[in-house]
Amino acid sequence: MYRDRTLLPKEAVRLAVLGILAGKPLDYAVLASELRHFTTRIVGPSLELTGSSIEMFRLEGLIEFAGGQRLTLTDKGRAELTELLNSGVRAPFDGINRLVLALKMRFLHLLDAGSQRDQAEMMIEAAETELARIEDLRNHHAAEPGHLGDFLAHDAEEARARLAWFQDLRAKL
Repeated sequence: MYRDRTLLPKEAVRLAVLGILAGKPLDYAVLASELRHFTTRIVGPSLELTGSSIEMFRLEGLIEFAGGQRLTLTDKGRAELTELLNSGVRAPFDGINRLVLALKMRFLHLLDAGSQRDQAEMMIEAAETELARIEDLRNHHAAEPGHLGDFLAHDAEEARARLAWFQDLRAKL
């Protein structure tokens, strides 16, 4: 993890693998396919996301065979999943940060209610930071010709909508 307790790209992959297996045991090939499908749809093809092989998770005791080629989480894997889900989030929500956020949304229900609310609070803080950053940049360049102002206004609108969505999520939790 980074010093601010946000996830490195390889830890985002760990979160994805462990979260996927938390749902049900899967064959190795199905797990690998599901991981690749999800990550590439969020961030596109990325060398950063070619972290540890799934076999390493087994060697670390996070997953095990549950009959045939089906893999399942161990107790150690569930503990690791919980730790990864409780990590921080950082703005801007692009690239790896967007993947981490999407993974948290996908697996947030696996945390207890208090931890879910804590995560929603962190997401709100990150969204507020992102909005402030965009607004500051927009204000700084407001007098310049060109289309940057319109582009940043659009970004700010998206950031406000994301902030409102996180606030609604917190209210539901």
